[in-house]
Amino acid sequence: MPRRRPSAVRGDLRARLPRHFFRYPYPPINRLSGACKAHIRRLEHQRFWPGATEKAFWYWADLAHGPLRAIGNPLTSTRCGIPECGCDPGYSRDHLEEVMHALPKKSARELRKLVRDLDSKILRRAKVIRAASPDLPWWRDQL
Repeated sequence: MPRRRPSAVRGDLRARLPRHFFRYPYPPINRLSGACKAHIRRLEHQRFWPGATEKAFWYWADLAHGPLRAIGNPLTSTRCGIPECGCDPGYSRDHLEEVMHALPKKSARELRKLVRDLDSKILRRAKVIRAASPDLPWWRDQL
């Protein structure tokens, strides 16, 4: 019996994607357990897009560890109101808050500890934080 060509054998299979196709543009969040990372991935698959939590976390970390000019004057700063634009850091903090409420308790506790550390660093470095309303979170349009 003659041998079939390899192209005939693999003709029905999907082409394999290169490894770099699956990489996310943001590094994973360090100091989280594997279970917490799995819960975040599952949540992103159900509600958000892959890598959304890492993106929000690293934006918030950049604000906490970046130069003081990144924490703008809330009285003169302008925001367009479009979450995808990235000009308002409050949107990334809102996403983190939503993820923390949707995760199981233990995983949410791990992520909440990292986010609270960043929050405290931002609050220590900020010159002015307006308090428009007691019901409004401090990061919403106030940085």
